[in-house]
Amino acid sequence: MEYDCRKEIERLRKEIEDLKERFGRMERISSKEPLKKPHIMRNEQSNPESNRIMDSLLEISEKENRTGSVTCMGVFRSSGRQSQWITESRNTDDLLALIEIKLASAVLQCIGNSDRLNLLLTLLRTPMTVASLVEKCGFNTTGQAYHHLKPLIAADLVYEVEQGERGVYAVRPHRVQGIIMLLAGIADLTDPRYSRGNWISDEREDK
Repeated sequence: MEYDCRKEIERLRKEIEDLKERFGRMERISSKEPLKKPHIMRNEQSNPESNRIMDSLLEISEKENRTGSVTCMGVFRSSGRQSQWITESRNTDDLLALIEIKLASAVLQCIGNSDRLNLLLTLLRTPMTVASLVEKCGFNTTGQAYHHLKPLIAADLVYEVEQGERGVYAVRPHRVQGIIMLLAGIADLTDPRYSRGNWISDEREDK
């Protein structure tokens, strides 16, 4: 059966709007038992500044009775552009709830395709026209490139650059952080120092 790209984009758009509404009503995951006081597990190789941030996260988690807290910061430079970010004290209860409201699975489903990920990688490195994406990413036609580009545009990950040449696409600057941090999480999940799990199943189909 022929894939209906427009119908899929519309479905994704409606699903994202529904998830946004549900996300606004999201309640924190509550534990039946009171949380135990967090205890400090120091890494002797960490610098004093990292230990100070860890102490702050532990203090916030205890004070607000959270399961935990995370913070992240980073910088990414590519093709004359720079993105930098600092996210302070994000509640892990809220992060876990993203699974409950199915927002996590919707995001992973949208980008969890090797062609779309390759397209994102290419646009992270430099803005490109669709014709250039066809050549760089190994697509057969411009139609195939648009097929994978449109869901990323609908999700507001990619946009058409308004200045200069029309038809040039790039990753939204405020989305770079999320993509890089998602890759950082994947690096942790696949780090052979902690796990030797098999992430590639012979029975799984890459859709």
